[in-house]
Amino acid sequence: MTSIVWFRQDLRLADNPALAQAAQQGDVVPVFILDEAEALGASPALGGAGRWWLHHSLKALGDDLGGLVLLRGDPAEQLARVIEAAGATAVYWNRCYEPHGIDRDTKIKAGLTAQGIEATSFKAALLHEPWQLETKTGGPFKVYSPFWRAALTREVEAPLPRPSETKLADCSLGESLEDFDLLPTAPNWAEGWEDLWQPGEAGARDRLEEFLEEGLKGYGTLRNRPDLLNVSRLSPHLHFGEISPRQIWARTRFFEEDRPEVSKDAGKFLSEVGWREFSYHLLYHFPTLPEKNWRPAFDNYPWRESEEDLKAWQRGMTGYPIVDAGMRELWQTGYMHNRVRMVVASFLIKHLRLHWKHGEAWFRDTLLDADLANNSASWQWVAGSGADAAPYFRIFNPMTQGSKFDPDGIYVRRFCPELSKLDNKAIHAPFELTEIELAAAGLKLGRDYPRPIVDHAQARAAALAGYNDVKASSESAA
Repeated sequence: MTSIVWFRQDLRLADNPALAQAAQQGDVVPVFILDEAEALGASPALGGAGRWWLHHSLKALGDDLGGLVLLRGDPAEQLARVIEAAGATAVYWNRCYEPHGIDRDTKIKAGLTAQGIEATSFKAALLHEPWQLETKTGGPFKVYSPFWRAALTREVEAPLPRPSETKLADCSLGESLEDFDLLPTAPNWAEGWEDLWQPGEAGARDRLEEFLEEGLKGYGTLRNRPDLLNVSRLSPHLHFGEISPRQIWARTRFFEEDRPEVSKDAGKFLSEVGWREFSYHLLYHFPTLPEKNWRPAFDNYPWRESEEDLKAWQRGMTGYPIVDAGMRELWQTGYMHNRVRMVVASFLIKHLRLHWKHGEAWFRDTLLDADLANNSASWQWVAGSGADAAPYFRIFNPMTQGSKFDPDGIYVRRFCPELSKLDNKAIHAPFELTEIELAAAGLKLGRDYPRPIVDHAQARAAALAGYNDVKASSESAA
C-alpha cells in the first residue's frame, strides 16, 4: 500500500501521527505543497521572515526523510497529481485550525473519499482539540484562566516516537527547493540569521534542551527581562511544527520530576504554551478574529491614520528607546521578546492610536513565528477589543517599562547603539536630558536619535478619551 503524507505545519518526524500511520501501512510519499496565496495555513500568505524559515525547515525535513516531494499550487489539484503518479490509495495529514484551512481540508477530504481514496486527519499541533474544552454551560471559553484550569484536568497524550523505518515510494514529480524562491536576495535582509537560528527538528530539540538547562530556573519572573536569556525562543519551531506541544509538555514534566526546585517555573512555562492553546481555541470558535473586533463596541474607536507615524514605529524611530529597541530587534533577528511585544503593541495602539490591524500585518510579515491565532488574539488583547483583554485604561508607560524590565539598559544598548553612552537612568528617556547632558554622551536629538514622535501624557489622555467613546457607545447600545 502506498500512502501520501501531506506535510503542512508539522515539519517533523517524531510525534507526527500522519507520518506514523503512513509508515505502518507501507510505502510513503512525503509531500509539501506551497500554496502561494495561503502558504502553511497563514491567511493571507506567509510573510517574508516566515518564508526564510520555511526554506531551511523544508531542507532539514527533506534531509531527515531522505526525500520530500515539493509542489506548488492548489493543494487539491497537486494531491490528485501525486495520487495518480504514485498509485496512492490513502492520504494522511495533521489538522490545521485556521478558518480557511478547515474549509480547504474538509472539501479535500470529501473529494478524496468520493474517489475511494482514504483520507484521514490527526491531531498534532495542540494539546487538546478546540472543541474538547467547554464551559459548564457548554460554550467556548472566553477567559484564559478557566480555560487553562479546564485544560489541566485533561490528560495529555504521550508523544509518538519517530517511525523506526519510513520506506519512501518512487515519485517523479516535484520541484527543487530553490524553485520556491523563498529566500530574500535583493537585498538579503536575512543575512546572518543562520547564526541566530537553526530551523528544523534537530534545532527545535536542541533549543528546548538548552532552555530547560539554562533558562527555566527563574523563568516565572525573569521571562519579563529582554536583557536576559530566560525565554525559550521555541515559538518559530512551534509555528512550523518542528516540535509539538506534546513533546514540550512531556519533556518539561520529565525535567521537572528530576529537578523539583524548578516546579513553579515549569508550571509557568507550560501555562505560556497554554496561551497558544487558548488563541487557537478562540480562532476556532470565533473565525473572524483576524479581521473583526471580537468586541463589536470597539468598531467605534476613533483611530488615527498616519503613514509617517506607522513607518517610524516600523523602523524603530519613535524616540522611545524600549519601543525602538524592540522594533529593531524584530527587523534584525525576526524575533522580539514577549514583554517588549506588549510594549510596542501598546505604543502603536494607545500612543499613536493606529489600528491594531497595522501591527498585526507588520508582525505577520516580519516575525519568524507569525501565527494567525496567536498574532490576532494577542493584538486584540492589547487593544482591549479581544477576549480576556487587558483593561482599556492599562496604557504602558514606555519609560517605566524600560526601567523596570531593562534596568541596566543592556537590551536598549544592544539594538540602539547610538544611546550606548547614556547612563542606566537616562537611557530610557533621553529626551528628558538637557542638550549639554546629551552632548556629553555624543548625542543630539533629531540628528543621532529621533525626538519622541508623540508626548506620552498627551497620548495617554487621547487614548483614554477614545476608550471612553467606546464605553459610551457600548452603554447606549445596551
